[in-house]
Amino acid sequence: MKKALIIQGGWDGHEPELISKRLAGYLSEEGFEVEVSDTLDAMADLERLLELDLFVPCWTMGETNDEYIQNISKAIATGVGIAGCHGGMCDSFRNSPEWQFITGGQWVSHPGDDGVEQVVNICHGSSSIVEDINDFVLKSEHYYLHIDPAVEILATTPFPHPDGPYYHISNKPVAMPVAWTKYWGNGRVFYMALGHNDKVFDNPEVARLMKNGLLWASKGKEFALKNGLTTERFESSAEMH
Repeated sequence: MKKALIIQGGWDGHEPELISKRLAGYLSEEGFEVEVSDTLDAMADLERLLELDLFVPCWTMGETNDEYIQNISKAIATGVGIAGCHGGMCDSFRNSPEWQFITGGQWVSHPGDDGVEQVVNICHGSSSIVEDINDFVLKSEHYYLHIDPAVEILATTPFPHPDGPYYHISNKPVAMPVAWTKYWGNGRVFYMALGHNDKVFDNPEVARLMKNGLLWASKGKEFALKNGLTTERFESSAEMH
């Protein structure tokens, strides 16, 4: 049985308990053994993390220490997946550039706050994750992020949003990533910018995108074992750094 760990907490406005319950449900439906923890100390035991197939952060803002981040980094490099959404993953620990490097991006703004109507355009052909998902319109926070250029983009949304006196509208229009994947060693990384609150997942396309991403990320360890991949070259690179 595959194992997943969800950490929930941080800013209550993102409804971490409800969203964690929602994501745990997706994984349980697929036969995962899911543990939900409300403490960052769940990242303290590296050996325990190495036993996982998937790590799901649902923790907005807050601070953690370098030891915990390094434990997560090492676990993911072996093939443990990481997948999350909205501020629960890409606005978790603003004091940690390493966390931002692992996850592939960092939230910087949501012009218009909640309730902004946005178009989500699926990048068909980019990944098996989006094969069964159509473009859709959603009212929620419209995330503007700083992005790792190494990510593989699965969905985008146009910026700037035309309504409202926001300073960013002086810039050229951009296709802001909404969902992406990347790798960290042998580990698979999936992120979706949607998920300001639990009701966002009532949209079937949002729910499908998130569930597909969770399952994709969970297969990194299995792939690494089947293909004889090791972390030796990653470890030597880290030592040089």
